[in-house]
Amino acid sequence: MRYDPFPRYPVVDRAVRTGHDALADALADRSAAVVAIDGPAALDWPVLVDGVRGAVARRGRRTTVVDMRDHLLDRPSIEALTDRELRDDPHFARIPRVRLDRLFGLLPAPAPGRHLVIVYGPGAALVGHDLLLYADRPKADALAAVTDGAAPNLGQRPGDTGTVRRLTFVDWPLQDEHKARLVGRIDGYVDATDPAQPRLADGPSVRRGLRALAGGPFRTRPTFAPGPWGGQWLRKVLDAPGDGPNLAWSFELITPESGLLLADATGTAVEVGFEMLMAEAGRDVLGPDVHARFGRSFPIRFDYLDTVEGGNLSVHCHPQERYAAEVFGLPYTQHETYYVMATTPGAEIFLGMRPEADLAAFRAGAHRSHEDAVPLAVQDHVARLPAQLHRLYQIPAGTPHASGAGNVILEISSTPYLYSLRTYDWLRPGLDGAPRALPLEHAFANLDGDRRVSGLDGELTPSPRVLRHGDGAVEEELGAHPALFFEVRRLDITTPGAAMDDDTAGRFHVLTVVDGPGVLVQSSAGEHPLSYAETLVVPASVGAYRVRALPGQRAMVVKALVRG
Repeated sequence: MRYDPFPRYPVVDRAVRTGHDALADALADRSAAVVAIDGPAALDWPVLVDGVRGAVARRGRRTTVVDMRDHLLDRPSIEALTDRELRDDPHFARIPRVRLDRLFGLLPAPAPGRHLVIVYGPGAALVGHDLLLYADRPKADALAAVTDGAAPNLGQRPGDTGTVRRLTFVDWPLQDEHKARLVGRIDGYVDATDPAQPRLADGPSVRRGLRALAGGPFRTRPTFAPGPWGGQWLRKVLDAPGDGPNLAWSFELITPESGLLLADATGTAVEVGFEMLMAEAGRDVLGPDVHARFGRSFPIRFDYLDTVEGGNLSVHCHPQERYAAEVFGLPYTQHETYYVMATTPGAEIFLGMRPEADLAAFRAGAHRSHEDAVPLAVQDHVARLPAQLHRLYQIPAGTPHASGAGNVILEISSTPYLYSLRTYDWLRPGLDGAPRALPLEHAFANLDGDRRVSGLDGELTPSPRVLRHGDGAVEEELGAHPALFFEVRRLDITTPGAAMDDDTAGRFHVLTVVDGPGVLVQSSAGEHPLSYAETLVVPASVGAYRVRALPGQRAMVVKALVRG
């Protein structure tokens, strides 16, 4: 068993069709008069739409097009609606309080005629139509395009250059909410990762595939990204793909960005955003109680932070609950835990304030360092702990923290993830050569100066506690801090080939193999292999399941769940 960066699951019943001709055939099959092709702003709409028009023309039918971007409000009006409170903030924006339809003036009303009318772009589904397609691309691709200046933000005209700030804080929440309301009536789903070779799956088949996925364990497609502090473990151990001098992150399960690969019998796949699964079958995935609390938001994320042969992460914290809600508009905030998956001699974890540290001195030193580009003696303020293999470090919101160089951290946290409030980043530039953002005012408004740490075996670093024994296995509680709504456990299968029975009991589980070559996760839905370092969602609907080590092998599996 080896780590698989492209896990695939069946798209039910129908084949995935490829190319503009496939889209043209779908239009011809329905004899549609008005076709709406909705999708995000950061998509190469001319390549997609011109290709479809050409394929339709080859079938002897003429088309007229309506670009929804021509019917948006003017830019100042859109910014006033979506980015009021933090408009001058260079780092963050508040989650919008409006829906996508508020960004349009008078909507077009194309009249059916002899020509096929194609209405396309963000919000196309708002126009009366006979057929609805949704074209999408992976969020990691959209992020790269906007970063490179090759894609606009929502509300910008073609050719405008978007910003990552608006893409992540404004565009994605608006577009995801809009898409979620469309899932049940999409006639065709278009994977436009390559708009010159789009892939089409019919909507009913995608929905059946998503519902089937919610009935058994599944993985999302991981994505990998470089960073200024990144290391080499992900490449050397997992053979992870990715450009750049290093890999800093592997987003194993980061649901605002995660994709699901639905493939036909030939292996041809469309990538579907995780938010579509949550819209179609979120209650089955989360369980009734968790769904009542979090709605369509999958509340736990797993990712890797690789600093092996790299550098220290920035010292940062995350917004406390009230600040997250009042300033950033978040329904809940980011609490974290660090699980040390691999480490090197002498590696450290920065966690909490030192017992004798002075918060005012820390603040003054951070501002002086930022303004005058002089080093900050972080160790005088933030506690440093040894990075202990297979230990959990708990990080409630507001706690200053960082992984030191030489670690692989499995970061298990609540899902809001874009609000890293950095206090110090070692005076290094980002990969683009520019200094990384240090939102010091936000950071020190949230930093918990009372969170003092003097060593291991304290409040934030408890020793494992045995919860139950099995035949050749044990389940341990690693962390259940009262500030965190989730807890982290570990299944330690000490007898080679042994198994541990488990049950979701109405609440989803997330599993990662942290030691050993892999396990088999067995349930009424069948058997799902899980290799070392892979992450698996066990939906609440699964109920009873079993984690079995491979023949002749031992295994350790970390498990996270929302507490009751």
